[in-house]
Amino acid sequence: MLRVYNTLTRTKEPFEPVRPGKVGIYLCGPTVYKPSHIGHMVGPVIFDAIKRYLVYSGYDVTLVVNITDVDDKLIAESNRCGMPMAQLAAEMTADYMNNLAALGVDVIDHFPRCTETMDEIVRFTQTLIQKGFAYEAQGDVYFEVSKANGYGKLSHRGVEAMQGEGGGMADRKRAGADFALWKAAKPGEPSWPSPWGPGRPGWHIECSAMSRTLLGETFDIHGGGLDLMFPHHENEIAQSECCHGKPMAKYWLHNGLMQASDEVGKLGGRSTRPTEGDLAAQEVAKISKSKGSSPFSELLKQFAGETIRFFVLSTQYRRPIDFSEQRIREVETGMDTFYRFFKRFERVTGESFYAIEVVKTLRDWDFQHEGDPFLLEVTVCSVRFLACMDDDFNTGGGIAALFDLVRTLNKYVDDEKLEELENHTSERLKNLRIGAKRLRELATTLGLFRKPPQEESAGSDELAGKLMKLLIDLRAESRKKKDFATADRIRNGLTEIGVTLEDRPGGTEWTAK
Repeated sequence: MLRVYNTLTRTKEPFEPVRPGKVGIYLCGPTVYKPSHIGHMVGPVIFDAIKRYLVYSGYDVTLVVNITDVDDKLIAESNRCGMPMAQLAAEMTADYMNNLAALGVDVIDHFPRCTETMDEIVRFTQTLIQKGFAYEAQGDVYFEVSKANGYGKLSHRGVEAMQGEGGGMADRKRAGADFALWKAAKPGEPSWPSPWGPGRPGWHIECSAMSRTLLGETFDIHGGGLDLMFPHHENEIAQSECCHGKPMAKYWLHNGLMQASDEVGKLGGRSTRPTEGDLAAQEVAKISKSKGSSPFSELLKQFAGETIRFFVLSTQYRRPIDFSEQRIREVETGMDTFYRFFKRFERVTGESFYAIEVVKTLRDWDFQHEGDPFLLEVTVCSVRFLACMDDDFNTGGGIAALFDLVRTLNKYVDDEKLEELENHTSERLKNLRIGAKRLRELATTLGLFRKPPQEESAGSDELAGKLMKLLIDLRAESRKKKDFATADRIRNGLTEIGVTLEDRPGGTEWTAK
């Protein structure tokens, strides 16, 4: 049974959707005022994988990620660079979408934009005023926090922790903790019409309006980074539940923050390792735009999108992620285990691993292993993967199970000597295909190994192949002449530049990092 950790109750709970068989997920997306950085990619990758696994488990899932395309930061940045806010938002949204595509994040159903939801935001605000939970003051509208029973139940932080807007807004509020639902337009700012005059929405009301529009008054999962729990998610709960008189979301899932590895755990001079849920420690090293993080597009020039996705999913989502290029290099090296097996599978069977057809849902999976020790071990690894994913979407544990599975497959090829044609039997090849199918099926539920890695251009790829064949042939001739010094020099020189040679019965294979 699938269990999820609910931040609202601080416990793992059985997952039981609001409507049987259907799941609605809302994830807070970016404010598009600067290019995306690695931190912006964590939530989408995690919840893309969560949706894939829920679909695999038999649910009909709708995943929504919002785009905040009007905000104080956007206005300030548009003024700084002399670009209209709408143009800046459009360019930064395109950057965000391109980065998601590079990571294989492609199961998000809706990307609502704040500027396209103004009518709903105004209606939502009007209802809160009519019910006595909000008030208008000189063109602004504020939510009266003191009237929200149970305020602070998500973050366990009360009204006194709220930091309200300063300046003239503070003079118009009844209490310092009250937050803006609608802000009166200042000269030169973008604005939209409303019953209270031209203006724009506050940050929190956007998500309440967009989630209600697409998922209803109560939906299943609300996700976001741990740093959004307070005040953003707390305020979402307050305004949504006061408006509707019912829970906003049944389960609240918060992912850990992406942190620079050289700062992880340094808090007040102490070296402490931040853990899941430890917001104060994670905030110290959080990667953010305000700290000058480099654009994600720059990282994609160094690493494949699939490598970065694998890196993000290697950690259980509630834990902080230790980011460094060295860590990604380590992940890249680990992934070679899978890529080498894919080539090996093709050598043995003559079939592409990426062409293997897999079942769409778990209920279509036949767990029979027919008493064969190899197939039994394949099943054991597969069940271990499912157990990890059913335990609060533990993708890190799931990936560990995939490593166990690929090692099992490699051992079978070695033990049965399947690299040698004379050892091919229909039974052995059938078993290998079954094991490879399980690997592909489980990996694709995480959005991994769905298609071959991108190759270089055809011309450079062909040239590299010819050069490598020449070096391999020279090495083979040197070994034949017992000139082992030259053979070792070729092999060691290639290793230094990231090329690995593997001597096999059918010849020497090479792989490059």
